[in-house]
Amino acid sequence: MEKTFYDFVGIGIGPFNLSLAALADKQDQIEGVFFDQTFKMQWHPGMLIQGTDLQVPFMADLVTFADPTSPYTFLNYLHKNNRIYPFFYFQKLEVPRPEYNDYLKWVADKLPSLFFGQKVIDVKEIELGNEEKGYLLDVQDQQTGNIKQYKSRHIVIGTGSKPSVLPGAEKLSQEDIVHTSRYLYEKESILRSNHVTVIGSGQSAAEIVDDLLSEQDDHHYKISWFTRSAGIFQLDTAKLPQELFSPEYVDYFNSLTYEQRMNTLPKLDKLQNGVDPSTLSDIYDWLYHKSVAGKQLDVTIQPLTELTDIKPLEHTYMLELHQWQEDETIHFETDKLILATGYKPNIPKWLKERFGAKIVWEGNEHYKLTRDCEIVFHDDRQHKIFATTDIEHSHATGDNNLGLAVDRNMRMINTMAGKTVYPQSNSTIFQQFTMKRD
Repeated sequence: MEKTFYDFVGIGIGPFNLSLAALADKQDQIEGVFFDQTFKMQWHPGMLIQGTDLQVPFMADLVTFADPTSPYTFLNYLHKNNRIYPFFYFQKLEVPRPEYNDYLKWVADKLPSLFFGQKVIDVKEIELGNEEKGYLLDVQDQQTGNIKQYKSRHIVIGTGSKPSVLPGAEKLSQEDIVHTSRYLYEKESILRSNHVTVIGSGQSAAEIVDDLLSEQDDHHYKISWFTRSAGIFQLDTAKLPQELFSPEYVDYFNSLTYEQRMNTLPKLDKLQNGVDPSTLSDIYDWLYHKSVAGKQLDVTIQPLTELTDIKPLEHTYMLELHQWQEDETIHFETDKLILATGYKPNIPKWLKERFGAKIVWEGNEHYKLTRDCEIVFHDDRQHKIFATTDIEHSHATGDNNLGLAVDRNMRMINTMAGKTVYPQSNSTIFQQFTMKRD
């Protein structure tokens, strides 16, 4: 008979829940199952640009910070795929993005707890018996439409994020108005255009501009790059600032008041949202080489400028751009528009509809979270809902960091198991963030 009752159910299978699945695999204390509506493991497939790397070292894989002896480490992936010597000669700590995606697929193929093509469409609170409460999940097969029900003591929401675009842009041609998440899918069409405009100043925007510059001489299009930021700034990769990507800093940040946390987040921007120095160096090198002997560049780069409107013309688009420091507005025509405008949390509808009144909210839109990523309810419940989606307000640098995701998952497993399955590391950094009194 098919098993339908688990200690926990993970909703969504991205790197964070895949890490949880790998860490929970073969653990006697806890058993979970994971569902994802997509049909296969894929990680930002539209941005797996050749030559791009992760911004974190390979040790921030799915399991190493919890268990370096796990069969699901990146090093074991290299070993099993006869890649460990080439990676050694590669002489870089960062993993190429396409290879990281292949690593995720390799791990996913080995875990029997993952089920793709299955969408969780509803979650209800139920009695499990013996005065124990839990959850009933309706899971729909995305091919047949059939619905099966599963029971679980706990839920882990890992539904990730969805593209954030200018209001109204989603109604325009998806071939011409392209969010970075679909860049590679539309690249062939983009290269055939006369004028490509990129909006945004983060890593994705810079990688696309770098890629477009590498193809420009063969395809002869004009490139325009605008961002509302005050400049195009590099990521802070110095060693001491990197200690803010530590469990100790997340401990400290999570202990602050909501107001203190929200005031702190903008100050962490260069640690999280800047551009890798090597990418900026590549872009500048392209610009320098293309301008040799006074050659006119077919490239415009302008910060301080916000996209405020998009109007479709017969074959092109008229952009309204506002230089906010000078308070000047211009109108600008382009063939293709690439939106490197980031992402917004993808929160399941059932969470607010079923549990909104029971959840403790911070501000108007953020659910309160414990250090272990447990959503706080007004009642003291043993059946928990954890979230790895939309946690920046409570976990700061731990929100999207791959290495800190492992620490989160260790804590969740320990909490759900009711015992220490994975011991936490302590005193891992040289800094302290709070006054220590004798």
